[in-house]
Amino acid sequence: MTGKMMDLHAAAALVPHGATISFGGFTTQRHPMAFVYELIRLKRRSLYLFGHSPGGDWDILIGAGCVKRVELAYEADEAFNTVGPRWRQAVERGEIEWEDYSNFTMVARFTAGAMGIPFMPVRSLLGSDVLRKEALGPEQRKADPRTSPKKLHVMTSPFDGREQVVLVPAIHTDFAVLHVQKATANGMVRIEGQTFADIQQALCADTVIVTAEELVDEDMLRREPERNPIPFFTVKHVCHVPFGAHPYAVYNYYDYDPLQLKEYHEGVHDDASFQDYLEKYVCGVKDHNEYLEAVGGQARLKTLKASPAYGYSPNLKRRRL
Repeated sequence: MTGKMMDLHAAAALVPHGATISFGGFTTQRHPMAFVYELIRLKRRSLYLFGHSPGGDWDILIGAGCVKRVELAYEADEAFNTVGPRWRQAVERGEIEWEDYSNFTMVARFTAGAMGIPFMPVRSLLGSDVLRKEALGPEQRKADPRTSPKKLHVMTSPFDGREQVVLVPAIHTDFAVLHVQKATANGMVRIEGQTFADIQQALCADTVIVTAEELVDEDMLRREPERNPIPFFTVKHVCHVPFGAHPYAVYNYYDYDPLQLKEYHEGVHDDASFQDYLEKYVCGVKDHNEYLEAVGGQARLKTLKASPAYGYSPNLKRRRL
């Protein structure tokens, strides 16, 4: 089978201006941050993001001016900040186009895309203002054919006239980028722990790019094929990127970096301090290896190592830093 290995920079360069894209992970878990930083260095613009529970991966892209439109449930880094600071500011300033759904309905939309059907019926939006309010106007929807002409559709069940359901549109993206624990050179993928919506995101994308902590032989992953839920033929490119999710956590490998997240969330609320952060950790370093040195190198990374018994670091200091 043909190898799919690619350098991280080359893989990020495949994403053009204006692409639709989703990133794997969930709040403080398993975001493909090394890939995100490459997009910023490449000065990509007008990206159109779809996500259920993004965190700082979206926040720093939005702050760097890479994003034009998003559809999402929320964007936050859990306890570190209830709402991403650059995302909040972009909305308040009117610098970004956006539409919001619930967490469940965004996953339902990815699922519809993965199944190849045009929509998914749900009930959870009934009685919610998410159903009643639209952030994208008709002209904005018409301006980009990749945006659904309607946010949703409420209908009476054809099987029981007493029931209503909400139809939410399927998502189809140009790219899905996932960070995983293990991968093979031909695109077999092993996600350990929770998969979140990574599988659905991969199955509704034209091009799937995987960054992996570890490259392993096929025989290793074939021993438990039921743990490889993404078909290898859907993965187009694989990049070997240890600590590729830092400052976020990768179950069984390392915990999130509370010092780095604290520095970000306490230091990027104004434009000047955000630009300082970008220069220090993204634009002022040439690649992922230099980034890891900038955040403290091996001395810092060793403090994040996951315990084999827990999959995370139970002794990591997370409060009163």
